[in-house]
Order: sequence, then structure tokens, then C-alpha cells
Amino acid sequence: MKHCIVFIIALLALSCSCVNRLTEGSLVSAQSPDCKVGAGLYLDSCGAPYLKVFVDKNEFVTVRNIGLTTNDSLNLTSGFHLCSSHSCNTPYHTDSLLWGENKVVKIQNNGCCVALVNNDSVRMELEFLVANDGFAFRYSYSGIDSTLLTGESTTYHFPSDGSSWSIPANFESYEFAYRQQPISQTIDANTPFTFVTSDSLWGSLHESNLRNMPEMTLVRDSVDSLCFHTWLCPDNTGSGTVAHYGPNQHTSWRTITIGRQAVDLINSTFNLTLNTCHRQYGVPDNEFLQSRPIKYIGVWWGMHLGIHSWTPDLRHGATTERAKRYIDFAAQNNIDAVLFEGWNLGWEQWGGTQVFDFVKSAPDFDVEQVIDYAQSKGVQMIMHHETGGNIPHYEEEMERAFQWCEDHNIHYVKTGYAGGFPNRHLHHSQYGVNHYQRVVECARRHKISLIVHEPIKPTGLRFSYPNLMSAEGARGMEWNAWSDGNSPAHETILPFTRLLAGPMDYTPGIFDITYRRIQHDPNCQKWNMKDARECRVNTTLAKQVALWVVLYSPVVMASDLIENYQIEQPDGTMVIHPMFQFFRHYNPDCDWSSALQGEPGQYVAIARRAGNTYYLGAVTNENPRALSIALDFLPKRKHFCATIYADAADAHYLTNPTSYKITRQMVSSRDVLALSLAAGGGCAVVLTEED
Repeated sequence: MKHCIVFIIALLALSCSCVNRLTEGSLVSAQSPDCKVGAGLYLDSCGAPYLKVFVDKNEFVTVRNIGLTTNDSLNLTSGFHLCSSHSCNTPYHTDSLLWGENKVVKIQNNGCCVALVNNDSVRMELEFLVANDGFAFRYSYSGIDSTLLTGESTTYHFPSDGSSWSIPANFESYEFAYRQQPISQTIDANTPFTFVTSDSLWGSLHESNLRNMPEMTLVRDSVDSLCFHTWLCPDNTGSGTVAHYGPNQHTSWRTITIGRQAVDLINSTFNLTLNTCHRQYGVPDNEFLQSRPIKYIGVWWGMHLGIHSWTPDLRHGATTERAKRYIDFAAQNNIDAVLFEGWNLGWEQWGGTQVFDFVKSAPDFDVEQVIDYAQSKGVQMIMHHETGGNIPHYEEEMERAFQWCEDHNIHYVKTGYAGGFPNRHLHHSQYGVNHYQRVVECARRHKISLIVHEPIKPTGLRFSYPNLMSAEGARGMEWNAWSDGNSPAHETILPFTRLLAGPMDYTPGIFDITYRRIQHDPNCQKWNMKDARECRVNTTLAKQVALWVVLYSPVVMASDLIENYQIEQPDGTMVIHPMFQFFRHYNPDCDWSSALQGEPGQYVAIARRAGNTYYLGAVTNENPRALSIALDFLPKRKHFCATIYADAADAHYLTNPTSYKITRQMVSSRDVLALSLAAGGGCAVVLTEED
């Protein structure tokens, strides 16, 4: 045993020395705790700082031309020399969260803090960190009172080509289909930008702790196809300015999550923990006692189908009568809350400058009566604050609106920003980033948890503000109602891309896959005037159930009409659809999660635990797939009953999407579960401990 220990120490020393040799010539360097990842800081011949990142002895990414550019003669990018440096290692520790994929996260990294001074007496303070699963850097300037930025000069260089998954760079929306293409063929991209190298190392480039800065996107160099420039969202002046940079202001962390296999990216918490935990800046847990995971339903899907409307007319969705029916259904089916979109005044003027009232209800929605009824049934209400992009009006009204919610014991609000911002401001600009931050802080003061649609992409702020519970920020379920829909591969890509940024309100759970209920309804016109038969959901029913597990959100919706979660018996009575039993049982308050298998665009299998119950979800693309899932994540010497909600043998997302089967078997940690996924299909499993 003694010789084995000596041998292991020798191997570790050899691995660390390899990283040190690779960073020879650097001003300073750091290596991950496991010595597999290393980074060094260098200066080129013009005094411009750059960073090289190494993984498993090989160059992974080089970050050049670090710095910001201004609209004056101030030089923030070159002519630097080293002034001072010191290590800024974070020793191993854990942090407990109020909610999340994992209630306990592990934190450990090594890094350097460096001061650089250039010939114009500009001082850049740069910090970079290296962890077993990631690399990050950020920087700031001291001695500068304020300046107008025209951009960021930072570039990312890949040593060789590989495959990537991304959406186009766009400063107003993230609702695009994901593209799989060679890195070198990507013209521009938003982040997370996920890639795999030629030597099968996985990475995802993103940013963390985005505050008081415009969002970062990437644009390919015109000459070097493996070089990408940082492209910041511009301001509204049209002068080339992107932001106002103030004293003591950091950039967001620019991050690269690193993995040996694709699922390592999902299992990493590196980006999240680069934010400051709320307890570390003095905010106690009791401010967030209402920020707990919930399941909800709502009058939403019918609006996208066209059979209901947001406007108080003959098709109005949010009526007092319908609200009570949804509340009754929630109370009877172990569902925590109901969302009411279109409940308030202002929808009748949609299309102009939106001025919503966030405390007064539509004539056919008696909000006080509905609130009393919900509370008598033990059901929470989720109020909807659609802004229509009218930011000045919402900022004037949100204090009153959140106070009204607090006074009525309402703790969840869904916000929306459909439509352009005023005065030519862009959604993802510094103006937008700062607005979303103000809303989160105002909501926190009133103990309100937020579900944000048309958001700024998540960058881990939920670590600082647990009331920021979920967001949209991608093509969600509604695209299946009024377009050609999301491809069967779409939901297999999201966990490796958008969901690396944070929880997503994808709103799964459609049971009427082909819209049979509404095909002959005269009121089912789409926004794009398509007939219902031209639209559909490109999944099987079993995949819709599995998505409740796969696409993580602590506030998870069963989005279909409640009528579709019931089946009429021969005697005319209604019973709950057998596949809906999964949602009734599901607990979104996870203690532990792990992505087990998968690759973007192909398939993914994820396990979660809540209390003593485990949940497993697996989904595939347009190809059928057989999976063997080792259950070694279960506690040893215990037995579990596995209830399996699966595709039937004849299921296919195009020809027979609603064919399913439900089976049960006894399993333990020594077993391997065989799952058969249909084309466009999936499988969900509940594992309950047996005495």
C-alpha cells in the first residue's frame, strides 16, 4: 500500500509538472486542483495580455487581445507590463442551496490576480481561475472615473476545428433553432456556445455574473475561421457605443466549462458558483422562504392554439369560471399553483404602446374572488406581468405591483417582454441587463419569485438571488402551436446548451400531440393563420412526460389544457390520464441530479432525487434508441419499485405519437435498466423505495 501511495503521488507530480512546462514563458500561471487543466498569462510584443488554456497537456483555447475599447484615445488594450500578482485560490468547500439541480454544490479552484499597467498609466486588474471543470477570467480598470465603451477586443482562438452547437447572435431574442456545424463554419453565435474538439474534449463558452454590462456574443474573424471576436450588444445611440463603464466595474466572468464527455458539461456547477452566494453578501435565507420549487398549470396553451385569448373578449382565457376549474384541478392532483395570463387590464390595446395595469383585473376575472378561492383550496396563484416592452411604465409600477402581490399572499410572478424596448434600446443591452436586475431586486424585497420570459440569458444570478427561479430564453413549447415546430432533436440539444446557463421554463406536457381536440374548432386560428392540422408537437407522449425531468426548472408546468389530462369513461365520467400520474407524483424540489448519458442532438438521460424518491428521464432525437442505464446511483442494499412511463412498441412521433405503456419492476443499485425509446420518443421512470 505504501508503494502504491508513493506511485500515485509521483503521477500527480508528473501531471502537474507537465502543466508547468506548458505554461513556461507566462507571467503567471495556475493549474486546477487535479492538475489536468492549466492556464498562463502572457504579454505579446505590443504589451497586449493573452491567456492560454491547456487541458490534458494540450492547448485548448487561447484568449487574446483582452480589453475594452473606447470612443476616445484611452488605451485599454495594449502597452501593458506586469505590476504585481498574487494567487487567489479558493479552497475546497461546499455550499448549500435553497433549491437547484443539486442542493449541495462543491467549489474549489486555483487562480491568479494580476495588476498590469500600460504606457498611458492605465491599470488593468485581471483575475483568472482554473477548476477541474472550467476556466474563467474577468478584468477591471482602476483610475478611470467613467468612459463610453465601443466594444471589447477579446478574441477566442481554437487550435483546431471541431463540432459546435449554437444559435445565431441576436440582441433581441434567443428563440432560434440550434445549429450543429463545424466551429469554423459558425458565422456568429450567442452563448452558451458548446463545442467538442478533434481530440474529444468538450467545452462551452459563456459568461457568468452579468451585471451592468451588455451581453457578450461571438462573431467569426474574417480571415481566421477558428478565431472569434467578442461582440457586445450596442446601446441605442447609433454612435457605436455599447455601454457606459463606471469606476470599480468588473466585466462579467468570461467562462469555458470543460468536460471529458458531453454530460460533464451538464453536471458542472462552475458557472453558477462564480456568482456570489446570497448569504455571502448578507442576505439571509428567510428572505427567500417563499422561493420553493412548485408544479403549476395555467390558461396559456389555449391562447397559443388560438382557442383562448389574452384579451377580454368572447374567447378570453382568464375568466373567473375557468380559473376556478383550474384551481379545482390543481387541488385534486397535487399541483401547487395556477398561472393566469391575460387576467389584468391592458391587453385590449395590444399593438400600440402598452400600458398594463398590474393590480386591476379584466371585467370577467374577479381577482379578489379567485384569490380567496385559490387560498381556500391550498393552491398558489402565479400572476402575470406582461410589459409589452414598455420598460419605463413597468419600472414606475413594479413596486406597487409587487406590494399588491405581497399583500395578497402571492409569491410567484411570471414577467414577459414581448415587443421592442422604447427609444431603440435592445433587450440584451446594458439598459436591458440593468432593468432585469432592478426587477429581481424589487421582487426580492417583496418575497416574490420570478419566472422571466424574453429574459436576459441566465448567467448564474440565481446563486445570488434565489427568487430568480426560471426563465425562457430559447425556443419553447409555444413554437409548436403556430409554426413548423421544434425538431425532435431540439430537446436533446437544450440540456447541453441553453440549460447550461440555468433553469428553463420550456413548459412541456402536451398530451394532445396532434391537436385532435381543436381541429374542428372555428376559433383555433393561429397568429400566422395556419390551420391546426398544419401544426403539431414533434414528440411522442412519453417524451413529453420525460421532459419534465430532462429540462430542469424548479417551477415546472404541465402546459396542456386540463381536459387533455383526463379520459372519458364509457359511463361519461372523467378519470386522470394514466400517463399524467407521473406529474402528480413528480417532486421538482431536487436534492441531487446527474446527467448519466448523452450527446447533443442525439439523446440524453438524466436522474434526479427528491427526498427518498428518484426520477429518471431519457429522450432521443428522430431516431429510435435502446439505452442501458446503470442504476448505481441508487443507495446500496435497498430495493426500489420502478414505474416506467414509456413508448409502446408501435410508437413513433409522426405516425403514432400517443401510443404508450406503463410497467413496473423491482430494481436495486446493481441493476441495469433497459429502456426502449421510439423515434422522437422518451421514457420517464419513478423509483420509490420499498420497505
